[in-house]
Order: sequence, then structure tokens, then C-alpha cells
Amino acid sequence: MSALDDLKKRLRPGQAYRRKDLAQWSNAVDRHLQQLLEEGRLKKVSGGVYMAPRKTRFGAAPAAPEELVGSFLHDDRFLLVSSNAYNGLGVGTTQLYNTPVVYNHKRHGEFELNGRAYDFRRRASFPKSVSEEFLLVDLLHNLNRLAEDQGAVRARALARARQMDRKRLTKAVYDYDSARVRKLLDPLLKGDEARQAA
Repeated sequence: MSALDDLKKRLRPGQAYRRKDLAQWSNAVDRHLQQLLEEGRLKKVSGGVYMAPRKTRFGAAPAAPEELVGSFLHDDRFLLVSSNAYNGLGVGTTQLYNTPVVYNHKRHGEFELNGRAYDFRRRASFPKSVSEEFLLVDLLHNLNRLAEDQGAVRARALARARQMDRKRLTKAVYDYDSARVRKLLDPLLKGDEARQAA
């Protein structure tokens, strides 16, 4: 079996790879990469990042966004958020946004992966998964990026915050570590603590 055949056997459809991941299985990684790209077994999605397309009845399907982002960052500590998710909070957001946000510890800026733009934002802390409370905090932090009337959305978001579980909301505020949001929500959260103590 040739080294190229051995490399082909290691590729998993739908998975993304960095060049250095593939180099461990190849004695001529650049030549093999070129051959795999020509054969369509790999597709370049970004500088140094490749994916093995999944075959479907409709043709080749890309790797999942989480797979692409994880390979690009070479790190599984990130949170992928779509601003479209704000629409489910019922606070008056209706716009559709094309660029997912990636909270992470390494990269900052807009990068294109497999023809799609991702907005990478470096943050010291973020939760492992998206919750309703985190989405509300994220929305309040990013109000200035929204296309809707910011004052109206802020008022509805604060009203929505009053209906949420205070403990989970407080955790989301501190997990997100945004002074701006803490200032907005502190009166509500501290008011609740004062009522419980009375």
C-alpha cells in the first residue's frame, strides 16, 4: 500500500484537518495534499485547513461548522452563536444575520471558512453551550450591532430578564463578564436579592 493510499484510509467524511494533522500520516504532505485536492477527497476551507467532504445523494456536503471552527482554532474551547437565535427570545428582533459569531480564546476578526464568513471574538470567558439566559446577555452586550431600534429592544430585553430564572441569569451575566450588561441588569438582580432578604 502506498503512503497516499494509507493517508486516504485515515480521512473521515465530514471531518476537518489541519495540514500538521495530515503531516503525521504522510512522508510528502504537500504533494499528497495536492493529489487529494485534485481527486476531490479533500477541499481547502482556509489557510492550512482542509475538509473531507461527506457524500450525500445531493452531492458532496461540507463538514459541520463546529468541525471547521475547531480545526481552524486547533481548539475545542469555543462557542458558536447565531445572532438569528435572538429572534426566539421574543424581544422584537426579526433580522436574519449571515455571519455566525465564534467566542474563543485565540482568534479575533472575521475569517472565511469554506466560503462562509465567521466573526471570531476573543473573550476571557463564555459558557460551553448556549442557553436562553446567555442569549439575552449576549443580545444586551451586542445591542449596538443590531439593525433594530436599540432602545425598544433593550426595554423588551429587560422586561424578558424579569421573567427569567434569577440564578441562571446571574450566572450568565458573570460567565459572559461584560461590565456593560452587569450595569444594565444589576438593579434587577440586586433588587431580587433585597426582596428575598426582607
